[in-house]
This record gives sequence, C-alpha cells and structure tokens, in this order.
Amino acid sequence: MKLGIVQETRPDERRVAASPNVVGRWVKAGWQVVVERDAGARASYPDAQYEAAGATIVDKFEAWHADVVLKVRPPGEDEVLHLREGGTLISFLYPAQNDALLQQLAMRKVTVLAMDQVPRISRAQKMDALSSMANISGYRAVIEAANRFGSFFTGQFTAAGKVPPAKVLIIGAGVAGLAALGAAKGLGAIVRAFDVRAAAEEQIKSLGGEFLTVTIKESGEGQGGYAKEMSKEFLDAEYALFRAQAKEVDIVITTALIPGKPAPKLWLKDMVELMKPGSVVVDLAAEQGGNCEYTKPGEAVVEKGVTIIGFTDLPSRMASVASDLYGMNLWHFLEEMGGAQGYKIDHENDAVRPALVLEGGEKKWPAPPMAKKDAPAAAAKPAEAPKPVATAPAAPTKPAVASPKSSHGPAPRAPSPASGIALSLLGLVLAAVWVGLRYGQSDVAASPGTINLLQHLTVFVLAIFVGMQVVWNVTPALHTPLMSVTNAISGIIVVGGLLSGIGKLDTPVIVAVAATLFATINIAGGFIVTRRMLAMFRK
Repeated sequence: MKLGIVQETRPDERRVAASPNVVGRWVKAGWQVVVERDAGARASYPDAQYEAAGATIVDKFEAWHADVVLKVRPPGEDEVLHLREGGTLISFLYPAQNDALLQQLAMRKVTVLAMDQVPRISRAQKMDALSSMANISGYRAVIEAANRFGSFFTGQFTAAGKVPPAKVLIIGAGVAGLAALGAAKGLGAIVRAFDVRAAAEEQIKSLGGEFLTVTIKESGEGQGGYAKEMSKEFLDAEYALFRAQAKEVDIVITTALIPGKPAPKLWLKDMVELMKPGSVVVDLAAEQGGNCEYTKPGEAVVEKGVTIIGFTDLPSRMASVASDLYGMNLWHFLEEMGGAQGYKIDHENDAVRPALVLEGGEKKWPAPPMAKKDAPAAAAKPAEAPKPVATAPAAPTKPAVASPKSSHGPAPRAPSPASGIALSLLGLVLAAVWVGLRYGQSDVAASPGTINLLQHLTVFVLAIFVGMQVVWNVTPALHTPLMSVTNAISGIIVVGGLLSGIGKLDTPVIVAVAATLFATINIAGGFIVTRRMLAMFRK
C-alpha cells in the first residue's frame, strides 16, 4: 500500500506528518511512501533525508492520490478536491467543530480517521497524538513566558542584591499543565497548580508543585481524562481563589478545555488587573476561545501592563520534535490496523473504532459504546442461592491484613499497637537478662571476656532496633536505592573483621574471615545495583 505525506498549507504550521526516521520504519515494514516536495522543509527535514530513508519525492498534490494520506491539520476545501475518491485520510480533524468539512469529505466517499478522537485508554497511549502535542505545548508555554518575563525563574543571591524566584500558577493539570509544571520547576520557579479533578493532586505534588483547591467538594472528573463543567457555587469559590493568587503570582498558564465546547473563561479581566505589571499570562486554550478574557488567538497583547500570550501554534514552534512524535503516533496507529500487510479497519478494535469518522463517505462518528473485552460473559441464568444450613454462630473475625506488596504496589501497613507492646516487653526482658549477666555475680562482673561480649551484644541489639525503625519508615519504592547505598556500612564489618582476624586460625578468626568475605560481597553488590539504577536516569 502507498502512504502519502503532504505539505501543510496553514501559514503558521511548520510541522509535517512524519519525520525521515518514521518514514524509514514504514519503508522497512513494507509501505510504499511518497512525500510531497518540501513537505518537511519548515520542520528542518529536507527532501534528501526522506529519500535516504527510502521515500519517493513527488510534485505538489501527487501525494494526495495515495491509498492513505497522512496530514497534521484538517485539510482545506481546495485540498479535499485532490483526495482520491475512496481513499483514506488520517489527520487531526475535530469533527464536532467541522461539520461543513465532514460533508465535503463525505461527498468524496473517503474514509477519514481523526487522530484527535483516539481514546485515552491505556492500550492507546502510544497513539495518543493529543497528549504528544499537549506535552510540547506545556513545555513551550514556559519558554514563551520566560522570554516575556523580565526576571529570573530561580532565585538569585548576588553581590548586587537578592532576586526572588518567580511564582507560577498553572490552571489545569492535564498533560500540558503537568509538562508546564515540570518545566517551570526545572527552571527554579515556585509552582502552584489548580485542577478540579481530585486525582490531579498526587500528580502535582509528585512534580514538586503546590496543589491548590477550594473548600467546596465537587468532582470535576469528565470523560476521557478531561474536566467537566462545574456548578456556579464551585466557580465562585474558584474565582475567589484565583483573585487571591493574582496578587502574588508572576506567571499564569491556563490549559482548561472541555471537549466539544468553547474554552471556559477562568482568568477574568479583573484578575489581570490585580496582577503586577510585567506579569505574563499564557493561554493554551486560545484556539478554542481562550481561558483569559483578554486573550486574542494567535497574538500576544499587553493589557494593564500584563502580557497575554494566545499563540495557537506552540507545538509548531518545536516543529522537528513535534513532527517526529506525531509520526510515531501514526506509526503505532497504522500498526494497530494491521500494518502494510494486513491493513484494515476493525470495528471491534476499541483503540481504532472511536477515531473512525467517515467510512467510504458514510458517517461513523461518534462511535457507539464499545463492549469491554475483559468483561465476564453473562451467565445463562442466575445461580441458585445456597440453602441455609443451621450452624453454631461463628465468632467474629478480624479483617484480614493485606500482605506487603512489592515496591511497585501500595506501602506495607505500619506496625500494630499489639506488635509494639510485644517488642517493648521483649526489650524489657532482654534488658533484665543483660543486667543479670553484667552485675548479678561479682566474678562475672570482673571477667573482661564477658564484658566484651555484653558490649558487642548491646551494639548488636541497638543496631537491630535502629535498623528496623530506619528501614520501616522509608517508602517501599525507595528500598532498593536505600539498601544499595547503605550497604556501604558493611565496611565497618570489614574493618572489624580485619582487626579480629589476626592470630592463629581458631573459631573467632574463622568467623572474622567469613564476616569480611560476606561484607565485601555486600558492598560490591550494593554499588553495582546503585550504578545500574543511576544508568537508568542518564540520557
């Protein structure tokens, strides 16, 4: 089958549907790829690179005659006329907002799959182009804000004086919001984030941000990971919070979107007026009308001394990496449909069917609810309830305690009060035994060997208690790095073993040599594990 990569015609669009790297994958997988001349030039991908990857460079509009046409933006009216009748188009489409375009495409009897309709389910993450582009938008929003902001993001202590760190407020902690949070935090700013979804709190805190919320309890969870519209009472409390923050923060990044509707107005004119002169607002929802009342889509304006950035081409401002990531989303999407050898549109595929907008000109969007494949089959008839059997009343049982999970699961439960009491009693008994051995008999008290034994025993018991408390209070996710590094403490054993291993080969010397050997293995293993873990984080 033939894949066609066409040039984007929108003036502010620099991306292309795939990089030469992805084209090379398609060629090796058996696709015939044609690329419109200069399609990747604005993304820094010259035609020579596509040719080196195995693609054929064709003149303008020839690529539109391919079996499957790949594009970034929705096609224009003149471009639709070049689509081969009965062909396939895959691109961003936004069908809820482009009804006239759908009618025009339907007249060409083409099959259309919208990348913006790929469902946000775990299995489809590798095809989620919206998240790929949102990640870039969030990062780029911080870069644009830093370019307009007249100070450092991180705090500075210099001989000339002190410069406080910038304070950043992020409204909406989706993919774009979290990307912005990570970028701003990496630059040293103090970052606060607000989201109506309770699930966002843990994500915000994990990136080092401060989670802001209101006292009114109302779930903002919507379908597909998006937020839903909130009640008037919640919005009033939200606005009050934003007005308080407007007096403090230097940069505001808004990301709130509701599928199929204009962006909600969250940063009002009076909030802008409360901000300090020189502050910056970056509105990532500008293409849908904007979250800020002063936003002008595609422009950066200054109102009341505050710069409001409403650029609608943030992913395009990083065209090279955006094209590569979008191309990889398309690669996985086509592989999900069978690749070059078995390409087909499977209506039972819950990762592909929601993206199908037109099939042979027939409208297929929105997709019907998909049955869960892992749902148990319904029984032919309900099972009969077991007949009651007369038994003696059972004693009440305590709820079962879950066994500790691995470091990837939930943390183990804290020790129960009963175990604490038992350990305390055991400690008292051991202390009584120690006192009896040490001072119970005068001849024992005078024995240097017994005193040395008791000293070693004391250190050993204390080490057990201290070790239990240290390790028990560390989250399981950190057990591996904790133990790998603290194994270096085994060096103390090595030193002790070397000092005690002097003399004739008797039992104490053999024990000292064995302790030295095992402690050395422990140290080496600890540093090997640490080295491997650090290698995972190196680029």
